[in-house]
Amino acid sequence: MKRSLVWFKTDLRLHDNEVLVEAISQSDEIVPVYCFDDKHFETNDFEFKKTGKFRAQFLIESLIDLDNNLRALGSGLVIVKGIPEVELIQVATLFNATKVFAKKEVAFEELIAQHKVEQELLKIECSLETFSTSTMYSKADFPFQLETMPNVFTDFRKIVEGKSFIRDIFLPPENIHSPEIPFYPIPYLTDLGLNEFKPDCRAAFNFKGGETEGKKRVNNYFFETHSISTYKMTRNELIGENYSSKFSPWLALGCLSPRFVYAEIKNYEKGNVSNESTYWVIFELLWRDFFAFMMEKYPTEFFKKKGINNTISTTNTHQIDLFKKWQDGQTENDFINANMMELNLTGFMSNRGRQNVASYLCHDMKLDWRYGAAYFEEQLIDYDVSSNWGNWAYIAGVGNNPRGVSVFNVNKQANDYDKNKSYRNLWLKHTE
Repeated sequence: MKRSLVWFKTDLRLHDNEVLVEAISQSDEIVPVYCFDDKHFETNDFEFKKTGKFRAQFLIESLIDLDNNLRALGSGLVIVKGIPEVELIQVATLFNATKVFAKKEVAFEELIAQHKVEQELLKIECSLETFSTSTMYSKADFPFQLETMPNVFTDFRKIVEGKSFIRDIFLPPENIHSPEIPFYPIPYLTDLGLNEFKPDCRAAFNFKGGETEGKKRVNNYFFETHSISTYKMTRNELIGENYSSKFSPWLALGCLSPRFVYAEIKNYEKGNVSNESTYWVIFELLWRDFFAFMMEKYPTEFFKKKGINNTISTTNTHQIDLFKKWQDGQTENDFINANMMELNLTGFMSNRGRQNVASYLCHDMKLDWRYGAAYFEEQLIDYDVSSNWGNWAYIAGVGNNPRGVSVFNVNKQANDYDKNKSYRNLWLKHTE
């Protein structure tokens, strides 16, 4: 009996999951497992929690859904909490597993965790095999090596769109052979050192974790409301469910595959309309890919103050009192304050808002950009290591920005995108 573990991380789905497909094909039985890594709920060097309550709740919901979906196919999800290189070895020993299949990591801390697990598995004669599951394009299909990948998005996009392709998705398994897996309790927020919360009634969207909900959202945004057909015109709006796709939380935890989203866009275009807006969703997914491959190319540099170019940014030292004004939405600018209030109360902020608050912190307040990125890491329900740190470095002028820096005229932005102050009134009214 050849038995393997499937170590789920940020690939919490059954569809288009090469890790799961390979594990099933190479094993007689598989044991799906998820480890709540204690390090993910600690305070980091910037004095913020690595995972805040909004993303943690979304994660809990995603794991409940994954366990339900696995059990419907004859399997289930083993849930453990602690240090992965300890907990996974215990699970592998308990189930007599000889191999572990997992998502391949690219960022510094995640690579360290992966390496530690691999080293401990070798001690019990158990191997680790990893597969990339988070991007729309596959690096293996690029006409260049990672080391020579263009550092400017436009150059990257033109080459990839012209000379590469997007692979077909892996179908979800019809059944799974596993040993009997009892129900494992999933931690509550309080078990993770976080506070329970009630959703804010002003939230743009009521996010609920899991592959099932992610697919529902795709179907609603594409086929029920046809909102995708106007995405390019509405994507800079600030209020409402459908001004943007809102796919990012499900993509970040891997409840949705970007290739699945791409395939559904193509299905929509066949039966409805193909226009600038349908392409622009693909364009945004390609940006996401770009930052993922950039993180693989520079696994440590994105976390340094001087970034990937080793250049001095316009941001200065960390000033606690000033930063707290930004963090709490108490700056001199009401547009910045409204966006920060939405983030603090919901875990979400529009893309337009994110660019403005980042620019304001870096270039108006002249504070260390890394603290902004670290605060986003704690607060965002859709935090993704590559996109978050890549975008912050871009705004700060130490990343992939070919212009050097991106400085937003925040007052002009507020007038352009919130002319009637509807957004500001929505999020600041409780302070009146």
